[in-house]
Amino acid sequence: MDLLLVEDKDSFRRLLSQALAGSIWQVEAVADPQAALRALEARPFQVLVTDLRLPGMSGLELIRRARRLHPSLRVVLMSAFGEPKDIVEAMRLGADDFLPKPFDLDAFLALLDRLRALVGAPPPDPAEPWIAHSAAMQALDAALRQAAASSLPVVFRGPRGSGRERSARRLHTLRHPAAPYLSLAAATLGPEGPDPRLLQLLQGGTLFLGGLEHLAPVAATPLAQAMDGPEGRALEWMGSVDADGPLAPEIAQRIGALELRVPSLGERREDLLALTRLLLEQAAKREGRPAPWLERSAERQLLEHPWPGNVRELEVLVGRTLLFSEGRAIRAFPDLGLGLAAPLCLPWPEPGGLDAMLKVVAQGAEAQLLRRALGEAGGDLPRAAEALGVTLRTLAQRLRDHGIPLEDRDSSLPRKEP
Repeated sequence: MDLLLVEDKDSFRRLLSQALAGSIWQVEAVADPQAALRALEARPFQVLVTDLRLPGMSGLELIRRARRLHPSLRVVLMSAFGEPKDIVEAMRLGADDFLPKPFDLDAFLALLDRLRALVGAPPPDPAEPWIAHSAAMQALDAALRQAAASSLPVVFRGPRGSGRERSARRLHTLRHPAAPYLSLAAATLGPEGPDPRLLQLLQGGTLFLGGLEHLAPVAATPLAQAMDGPEGRALEWMGSVDADGPLAPEIAQRIGALELRVPSLGERREDLLALTRLLLEQAAKREGRPAPWLERSAERQLLEHPWPGNVRELEVLVGRTLLFSEGRAIRAFPDLGLGLAAPLCLPWPEPGGLDAMLKVVAQGAEAQLLRRALGEAGGDLPRAAEALGVTLRTLAQRLRDHGIPLEDRDSSLPRKEP
């Protein structure tokens, strides 16, 4: 993992660099904020450690600009002169922690270990919307709150696209919102089982295995052994399975202690309008336009539709309607059976160098292509990987890179764009 260290005192900069020598961290150490910004523009870093008082620019301003370049950057501010207002401002800008100088090197290394886990498996956004107006979702929400009082493994059972992985994220947030969380597609596990280094990274957090009905038979026993091992016992396990999907016996014995049912969209009539409005807001934000409102005729159309699919079907409908709509109101939704092929539409990148702008556009295009392939495969990762001509592990990694849930779409709202 790459760490950018910004410290203008030569002796202290060398001390921290030496403390990290030979570790998992690849350190680039610079003495001034302008050099730091050039480094951040040249390549991504996972962690920024910066002093508060720097020549030419404060550490707070550096954090502001650095987070603009890399929104997921983890940040540590250090200073011998930090006042409470500086610490508050640093946290507002997205800093993860503050270290008052002088500090113990062991405390510094322990903090970096925690950040390493959060970089590799960031916790869900605690403000992620959760819509539960319907009786079916209120029952699920009550069950999640009861489950949050325990550390029992949980299986979420329901139709694909109903929001099983979203429900797991909510349960994790109710249990321990600041702990690491990782979603893996069960189909990507091989005969070696989950990587022990991954389990070590997740200590105190949660591992969610999506689509357990796709777990390869050769992976069942190694997975069970990993659950029983010391690393497996130090984290919490969750998983999902189709409404009638099978669970390998050795996995059912370990992860099926508590089974929660996630309702289909057809059971959630009271949630439909709120879901649609939120999906419209997010889609419009991605396109840089105001979100239109729904007229009564469009609302009636939504409520009268039988909804054989799930939230993914609703998301596709919203995206297609927004693309072809004009004005500030949606009066009607297109027929779901028209099969209109929407063109690939990408937001303009922030002005900058050509190579940098092309990189942003390419990332946006890749995310849309992945979403389309996943939707056309009905959320079935093996089918999507085959259609794209990539391995399951490659597809899973690309989905994670773009913040796309590996297992299915949310029951309330897609995750925020990275």
